[in-house]
Amino acid sequence: MKLLVINGPNLNFLGIREKSVYGTEDYGYLKSLIQEKAIKENITVDIFQSNSEGNIIDRIQEAYYDGTQGIIINPGAFTHYSYAIRDALASLTVPIIEVHISNIHKREEFRHNSVTAPVCTGQIVGLGLKGYLFAIDALLSQ
Repeated sequence: MKLLVINGPNLNFLGIREKSVYGTEDYGYLKSLIQEKAIKENITVDIFQSNSEGNIIDRIQEAYYDGTQGIIINPGAFTHYSYAIRDALASLTVPIIEVHISNIHKREEFRHNSVTAPVCTGQIVGLGLKGYLFAIDALLSQ
């Protein structure tokens, strides 16, 4: 199985940004956690991060052609307003799991709404970095 993990703006600043919300582990740790899981499950996982909306859309569209069989996406702040990312995700027929490290429903009001979730298979929130691993499990069980 070939999976794609997409991380949006500021996820590359894990361990630096708002440690009380996102924890102290850095982005390299998250990538190694995902890669270790991929090895254990004998799957391929491509990990992509961008702070730019257009780059994320380009990568989603590339997934249509490159054999990607499932997507895990943490759109970051784009979750709450990027209809362009939502539309790109809606173009795909593979299962998509939206992941958020923090519980967006317990935070500021503007974070409660996800414009991308309605075109995703499911959503995992508030379980920290382990949410990515649970998302892999969910995609493997599809």
